[in-house]
Amino acid sequence: AGLQQAAQQAGGSLQVAAQNMESPNEGAYTGEVSPLQLKDLNIGMVVLGHSERRAYYNETDATINLKTKSALSHGILPIVCVGETLEERNAGVTDAVVQTQILASLRGLTPEQVASLVIAYEPVWAIGTGKVCDATEANRVCAWIRQTIASEYGASSAEAVRILYGGSMKPDNAESLLSGSDIDGGFIGGASLDADSYRQLLRIATETMKRLQPIACGL
Repeated sequence: AGLQQAAQQAGGSLQVAAQNMESPNEGAYTGEVSPLQLKDLNIGMVVLGHSERRAYYNETDATINLKTKSALSHGILPIVCVGETLEERNAGVTDAVVQTQILASLRGLTPEQVASLVIAYEPVWAIGTGKVCDATEANRVCAWIRQTIASEYGASSAEAVRILYGGSMKPDNAESLLSGSDIDGGFIGGASLDADSYRQLLRIATETMKRLQPIACGL
């Protein structure tokens, strides 16, 4: 009901995304949401592979790959999430983890399909913790994601794909994060729960992205 109400009120530049989706069109998947249900509600975007889905519901890159293909086949734009845990970062394997997630989650897609995607880099250790990935490092990892896509799918796909940063982005750090050359927008979670703070973040993001045209802010 909430998705339906949001979709009915959305319009113009405002779009509504679902937080998850199962890959099969129908079947005995009690409690899950099918792509056909999202289409019926005119939902055009879906978040796939969020770290909490990976951690609590045992979703793998293969699962996310199936969901991504299913979403695309129904004209639903996937927002594919990737990111390392604190243990992986401390072990110095951030780049390897993110690259593996990207390649496995997008396996079998065409360069044109990859070009249409949104990728959300969300270091798990920074989600809802108040810890923020340094802006320079966040941009470096996003650049690594773009480089990985370029190597596998070509430069034009890498240039077109939109890469967001998520992980405790707030008004006091939004400008520095969004000024990164390879960060195309923010993937906002907890900071959206306070209306005044969120309005401030949106204003900063809009001003920053206008200054950094032609990439539009993806919040």
